[in-house]
Amino acid sequence: MIQVHDLGFSYGSKPVLKNITMQIKPGNIYGLLGENGVGKTTLLTLLCGLKKPLSGSIDVDGRTPFRREPSLLGEQFYLSDEVAPVNARALDFAKETGIFWPAFDLGKFETVLREFEVDPLQRMNTMSAGQLKKAWITFALACNAKYYYMDEPTNGLDIPSKAQFRKAVTRYTSEEAAIVISTHQVRDLENIIDPVIILDKQDVLVNASVQEIAARFYFDYGTELHPEALYVEQAPGGCIQVYPNVTGEESKVHMEAFFNTVHAHKDLVKSLF
Repeated sequence: MIQVHDLGFSYGSKPVLKNITMQIKPGNIYGLLGENGVGKTTLLTLLCGLKKPLSGSIDVDGRTPFRREPSLLGEQFYLSDEVAPVNARALDFAKETGIFWPAFDLGKFETVLREFEVDPLQRMNTMSAGQLKKAWITFALACNAKYYYMDEPTNGLDIPSKAQFRKAVTRYTSEEAAIVISTHQVRDLENIIDPVIILDKQDVLVNASVQEIAARFYFDYGTELHPEALYVEQAPGGCIQVYPNVTGEESKVHMEAFFNTVHAHKDLVKSLF
């Protein structure tokens, strides 16, 4: 389990994260949401040890990520938004680089790459942006890591590839893995992310499961405006409304509408979680 306590970080005199406290538990795919500039990428790089906290602490199963201990490095994978166009064939890169992850599975690499319709013998620096992203996603999954930190993994993917990504992440990662995915493309991932973390400037507004969200808010897909609606968005044939769930009825969480509700009523939402 990852425990973050009073985490702070700044770039020079500009604070980005302040007093961030949360837990990231195994067996979950966390969606890390937030507006531009709130520190999503910074948080991921702190979690994987590429940056050192200015204050507070991060504990990953009793280890500190910034110490870069080989035992922890072999259990985690950070997938950056911008991936390197390596001057090597994808299969050769996997063979040469996968040895740094004790559980790396070359057979899985070839299987997932075929599902992504990418040629394993193609040089990575000749691939399109989408092919290159899929090759790196495949390599990450083949590492069989315990902790995954993915920054905008669906950027550059076409619609069929986004569906393949969702399938691959749920199929080819361990049930005990903790996966944190930062994204602006909420609709690309809302069917697989649970729980949800919403960052604000120097703050965590929400860290809750979809079940907890549905228990506190009702998502109405009808045509009649509700007087207690906190957020309303026009949709074909009606509208999407979000309002407090005072009756305990079940509804399907619309993640994008919930995100917009949070940012329109930050104090209210934070008090409910």
